[in-house]
Parts: sequence; structure tokens; C-alpha cells
Amino acid sequence: MSADQLRELLPFLRDKNPQVRQIALQNLLGHTPKEAPLRSIFLSDLRGGGTQDNDVLRDLKILCRDHLSIQHSTTFISAQATAHDAFRALVNLSDDSLVAASLSEPSFIQFLVAYILNPNSILADLASMILSNITSTASTGNALIALEISVLPDPKASTGYYPTQSRSGTCAAPVPYPSGEPEEILALPLLVDAFIQGANVDNEPDPDKRPRKASLHFLSSVFANISITSTGRMYFLTARLSNPFKPEEGLEYPLAKLQVFTEHRDTIRRGGTASTMKNCAFHKPAHKAMLLPDTEKVAIPPSDVEAPSMNMLPYLLLPLAGPEEYDLEEQELLPFELQFLPQTKRRELDPVIRLTYIEVLLLLCTTFWGREYLRGHGVYEVVRALHNSERDDKISEHIVRLVAFLKRDEGDETKKDSIEDDIAMNNSDDEDNQIIEI
Repeated sequence: MSADQLRELLPFLRDKNPQVRQIALQNLLGHTPKEAPLRSIFLSDLRGGGTQDNDVLRDLKILCRDHLSIQHSTTFISAQATAHDAFRALVNLSDDSLVAASLSEPSFIQFLVAYILNPNSILADLASMILSNITSTASTGNALIALEISVLPDPKASTGYYPTQSRSGTCAAPVPYPSGEPEEILALPLLVDAFIQGANVDNEPDPDKRPRKASLHFLSSVFANISITSTGRMYFLTARLSNPFKPEEGLEYPLAKLQVFTEHRDTIRRGGTASTMKNCAFHKPAHKAMLLPDTEKVAIPPSDVEAPSMNMLPYLLLPLAGPEEYDLEEQELLPFELQFLPQTKRRELDPVIRLTYIEVLLLLCTTFWGREYLRGHGVYEVVRALHNSERDDKISEHIVRLVAFLKRDEGDETKKDSIEDDIAMNNSDDEDNQIIEI
């Protein structure tokens, strides 16, 4: 099929007949990946400042919702297929910065977020991929941090609420429709909770027993994207209500909710979590709250609000640990979670993720307090064993740097930690403070 023939299909994306829309989109979808030779039909006019491709993207955004006018099984299946292909097309195209900018309009972001939050959304994983792509720009990431969505209390829903803007052909409104007045609520805490709820979806073979239709692993990449900036870091490092609908449950650092996935079986979830932890570790005033046990409450400057600390060290070290045996003195240094690991224990297989955890430990060494804490809790012992088995030269080099920090002699100058420097580091978004693509 030629480029001209494909262009002739574009107007049919808005045809009144749902089957016509589906057939047109089905033929166009294969040309949306980055390597597709005719992908330019979606991008050329956009690059030239024209309106044609804006119209195409607008049509694809509408098709993601693909509302049903007739409740018939055949029509429903058609709507599912059309919405799936529209989401997939936008996943493919949104790796282009101009397309990502076009998809970052507030109304579409609100739909994406509301759709992801609805546990009955069958294509929420694809929506999460789009959100991951478009939040790679700081402006869209900051918009997501400030985004509020409309929700209605819904006791029948597993989330306890219904996001009103999620309604679409693949996510019908609940029956009966929840009563009451809609409430505008910050979206990001709900996304974090949805991410947690989706963690075990893949482990439940019975779809009817799953709390969600989607696992939402790609939300970890969204969190990694927004935590590149100081505004995003401080979201995860500011004490907030653990449950926005139940203030009595107290305060918690959002980062503490994510760190538990460092050994999850999904690589995307692990990688995004590791990158978020790394980005947050650039804020040196947070190191105590990140490392201390959760029995201690600590405030992270500039905030003076306290919340339970995160006890992050076991989550950093477990992916780096193998089945090694330590002598009794070394064993006592290790966090409880790392003592007497089974012979079946295996290290993180992905070298990029292993490197990210070493980088987090290096960042935690940028304060004297952090170095002393790591020294007293078995970090050297774990990375020494890791170094003996490591085959990646870059990781080995970083381990050597880490050991140099842990084993060096401390003088009066190295024991000083400047709060002014800490604040300056947190407010700078330079090349060193970039996540590694997973």
C-alpha cells in the first residue's frame, strides 16, 4: 500500500459507521511504529505546522474512547478492537516529541489518568504507556503533578470511587450510577495507589477475581519521569496522607509505597521503581528519612512535617545480594531481611537496574551521615560479594567507587555536610540527574 492510499484512509477514522472506523484504523496501525517506512503520513504535516496530522491525532484520541451508540455484543467487540488499535497507534507515535506535545493537552491527560484509575478499564496498560511517553517532558510531568480529576464516592468499586471522566466504549459507567456531587482530587496519589493495586494482577489466573483489569507496570516509568525534576522529587519526599479518603490512616512518604517493588518479577516495574529511588536520592536532606527504620519519624526539609521513615536499605540491597554465607560478625551488620538468605537467592538479572541500585548507594554516600549508616549496616559486605560475581565492567567500576567511599578515612572536612549545597543540588536538573532508560 502506497503513502497516497494510506492518506485516503485517514478521513474514514471519523466515519459514522464503527466497522468502517475499525477497518481504516486496522490498516493504518502497522504504519505507526518508529521503523515503519510510511510513518511520515502521521508526522509530515505536523512538522510543517499544518493541521492535517493534528486532525489525525485528534481522531485517534477520540477513537480511544469510541463510545457505543448501540449496546450489542458485535458492536462492543468492534469498539474494543478500535479503541485497542487507537491506543496502540498513539503508544507508537508518542515517542515523537511533537506528537507527545499534541497529546499533552489537559482534556486528553485527564481522560488518560481517569481511564487508568478506573479498575474496569481493559486497556489501561496501553494508556499507561502513552502517559509514560508524554511525561518524558518536564512541562507535562509538572502538569501531572498538579492535575486534579473528578471522582464520585462509589462503595461498590474496589477503589471506593468512580473517576467520572473515564467513561468510554471499553469502560462503561457503573450501574446504578453513583449518587452525590463530584469532588476534585489530586490525581497523583490515586495513581500511586492504583500502581500498588495492579502489582499482583498478573498472579491471579481468574479475571473475575482481579482487583483491576490491568497491571499498570508502566506507571513506574511515569513516576521515574516526573521525579527527574525537583518538583517531582519533592512530591515523593513530602509527607502526605497515606489514604486521601481516610485521613485517620495517617501520613506516609509516597516513595515508601514504591520501594517495595525492587524485587517484583516485572522488569518495567522494577526499573521504573529503581530510577525513581535514584532521582529522589539526589535530595540529600532526605537521606535520613530514606534510610532510618519506619519506627522513627523524620521530616524532610524544607518541610517540617514528620512521617515514618522508609527503611529503604533492605530494598536496595536485596536485589544485589546472592546466596553468599557471611561469618557471624558480618551477618550481624546486615539488615534483618538479608540475614540467612536461601541458597536459591538470585541477584537482579538486568544490568541496568543493578547499576541503578549502585548509583543510589553512591548518592547516599554524598553525606557523612549516609556513609556512616551504610558502613554500619553491611553495605560493604554485600557489594564485596557482588563485585566477585559481577561481569559488567561499568557496574564493577561503580562498585569500586562505592567501596572507596565506604572504606576511606574521614577527616574534619569530609564530615561536614552543607545544607545549602543540598538545597542547590535538589533545585538543579543537570545532566548528572537523569534517569537511565530501562
